[in-house]
Amino acid sequence: MSSNPLLGAGLILACLSTPALAADPPTRPNIVFIFSDDHGYQAVSAYNDPRKLLQTPNIDRVGQEGMRFDRCLVPNSICGPSRASVLTGKYSHANGFYNNAADMRFDGSQVTFPKLMRAAGYQTAVIGKWHLVTYPTGFDHWHILPGQGVYYNPPMIRDSQPVRHTGYVTDLITDFSLDWLKQRDKSKPFVLMMQHKAPHREWEPALRHLGHDNDRRYPEPETLFDDYAGRGKAEHEQDMTVEKTMNAKDLKLTPPPQMNAEQRKVWDAYYGPRNEAFRKADPQGKDLIRWKYNRYLHDYLGCIKAVDESVGRVLKYLDDEGLANNTIVVYSSDQGFYLGEHGWFDKRWIFEESLRTPLLIRWPGVTKPGSVNKDMVSNLDFGETFLQAAGLPVPAEMQGHGLVPLLRGQTPADWRKSFYYHYYERPGPHNVARHYGVVTDRFKLVNFYEPDMNYWEMFDTQKDPRELKSVFNDPKYAAVRKLMETELARLRAELKVPDPDPPETRPKSGR
Repeated sequence: MSSNPLLGAGLILACLSTPALAADPPTRPNIVFIFSDDHGYQAVSAYNDPRKLLQTPNIDRVGQEGMRFDRCLVPNSICGPSRASVLTGKYSHANGFYNNAADMRFDGSQVTFPKLMRAAGYQTAVIGKWHLVTYPTGFDHWHILPGQGVYYNPPMIRDSQPVRHTGYVTDLITDFSLDWLKQRDKSKPFVLMMQHKAPHREWEPALRHLGHDNDRRYPEPETLFDDYAGRGKAEHEQDMTVEKTMNAKDLKLTPPPQMNAEQRKVWDAYYGPRNEAFRKADPQGKDLIRWKYNRYLHDYLGCIKAVDESVGRVLKYLDDEGLANNTIVVYSSDQGFYLGEHGWFDKRWIFEESLRTPLLIRWPGVTKPGSVNKDMVSNLDFGETFLQAAGLPVPAEMQGHGLVPLLRGQTPADWRKSFYYHYYERPGPHNVARHYGVVTDRFKLVNFYEPDMNYWEMFDTQKDPRELKSVFNDPKYAAVRKLMETELARLRAELKVPDPDPPETRPKSGR
């Protein structure tokens, strides 16, 4: 355990197993886990982003009646690997799911928290986005999107059988989740994982939310026109900018192909005149970037409006059925997302908007309403938390830490003060270089380690919260750098991170 104030006291061993804690109240709580895709914390009004992008009253309600976590970090900021970490409580190198490559497969035979809870008498269901290729295991019922899924009229797979539905994907996932809750065995506790596609690219809102913002011009992040000075080759050579990477489908200059004629009519009535006005105006340079940014936010935030409505429907059901008082409700996302910061969309980086994800948890009778927690937590901790809450032991192989003490308002003295991050998906979309690093409450040390992008960076997020200038080579930070390098080596050793990357991290068959 380190006592150096530059890093913080009591660095927790990342592989420490967590003992079972008695459930409180005595009846084993139900679990409703609501998981969205690419929902940046900036677009949850509970987090008070200065741009005030959107009101999310139902998502906010979870935190108002429970706890808002301000430092929930992900170990690998990309869809499939994040979901694998939630299920297993393990880093990507330990659960074997490194990236979204076409030949990556989740090993469903390994230990997951749904399997353990099902064995202990819980009913389990996962409904919505799965994105782990192999069929779910450990669930009494599953009804999932194949791959990324589509927003309109999605094909799905229900308990191994292909089905096709008409409607909007967020509404359908909510409908099917509520149907399962209504039909469950009411003598048993349950775990429901309701996992939305939204607001994943290409950000296609429900028809009722077209025009939700009245053609608002959104405040711009200070770094919308970032030139990446002060940083290295990886930041300069990425392919995820609003300016250059967004395509016609992203920008709704072409319609979604899955729509039926009735849906397409409403869609075209909204986008058609606006697209025509855009073509006539023919904006260039920064004006074109601003147009893309505003179109992007209309669409992205419109998707979140449907997610927020979905949360409201679930909360109402729990209230109406008398289930709220003995149900833990969790709202989170698989990772953060860029909403124009650094000129970017997407995720993948160790940097803040990508690394940090929203997390709000309500546990009536245990968690004080309106609580705010600033400890370093992770989606690695979710499964351990559910097991703890149910009074079940946590397997030593899980690498996260149950949040039950924090939800009771009691942070253990040895709670983690540093966090390991590792991103693997290159070659791949957006050309973000492979990198790993360590995060503390103030500093980030990152190693880009491929032959063509081989260098280090370090950021002082207290003095440079937007992470604009690396101080890795600054002599004033030499002592901090040494401490951070030591801590990174410790974490890699204790987590047993393979070096070099295993061959399976490199895609064999494209995407």
